[in-house]
Amino acid sequence: MLLHYVVRRVIHLIPTLLAVSFIVFALVRMIPGDPALAIAGPEATPEIIAEIREALGLNRPLLTQYAGYLAGLLRGDLGASIRTHQPVWADLWLRLPATLELAAAGMLISLAAGIGLGVAAALRPGSWTDMSARFLSLFGVSSPTFATGLLFMLVFGYYLRLFPIAGSGGARYLVLPAVTAALTSVAFLTRLTRASLIEVLAQDYVRTARAKGLALYTVVAKHALPNAVIAPVTVAGLEFGRLITGVVVLETIFARPGIGKMLVDAIQFRDFPVIQGLILVFAVMFALVNVGVDLAYAVADPRIRLG
Repeated sequence: MLLHYVVRRVIHLIPTLLAVSFIVFALVRMIPGDPALAIAGPEATPEIIAEIREALGLNRPLLTQYAGYLAGLLRGDLGASIRTHQPVWADLWLRLPATLELAAAGMLISLAAGIGLGVAAALRPGSWTDMSARFLSLFGVSSPTFATGLLFMLVFGYYLRLFPIAGSGGARYLVLPAVTAALTSVAFLTRLTRASLIEVLAQDYVRTARAKGLALYTVVAKHALPNAVIAPVTVAGLEFGRLITGVVVLETIFARPGIGKMLVDAIQFRDFPVIQGLILVFAVMFALVNVGVDLAYAVADPRIRLG
């Protein structure tokens, strides 16, 4: 049953990814600027620029260009960078681990802090714990990622000297960007977990369990929390997409050598193959995470069946 569901969901992703590939392919060519001019330089003659455009196939009709690109995708070929002339896959595999490391760290912090704070706030509504969690949620929702990142760099990196400001090289380099990436997700998950758990704790079966003499920890851990985390798990899947988007900004701010920084550099240089390949990779990652979220439903609540 589970394997059949996964296979069916993956098959259903194919039309979506094809649509994404075409939309990105078309939109990338609307970016102002000419990649042939970027390669040739500002002093190049029109003849040289025309030759480069011909060599890159930029003079062909859009659908013809896309057909060639799609044929390459079916062979597992994302094309070659206009700037470095290296296969996109080669640079991607070098930079992907840094991005996955940041994304995974941000998601773990989001889930642990968001659900933990939400549970603590729900168990003591109106207390200082509840007020502090709600204040943190408000701060996280209201703060743009780039502004929070710069603030953390200034306070914890420059003034307090607790963590490196930029670069990569170990866990200490990961703390500031991971916490920055997770802050908004922590805010959403805290508020959602708090509201969901308060609603579940008011249900009759929870009151019955407490009336039988079960400890509050046992009631929450075994009965209330499995039902309350279904909504946060759903949002966590959506938040992963937002987190991946934020990684593009954070890797630029913190100078991390990931695919987010690679994408920004490609956009500045009008490197079409790299832009198309990276956005398609982002789309695949987001789609697979959503499949994983659907599977997590069955783990969180066995009453849910995968249809």
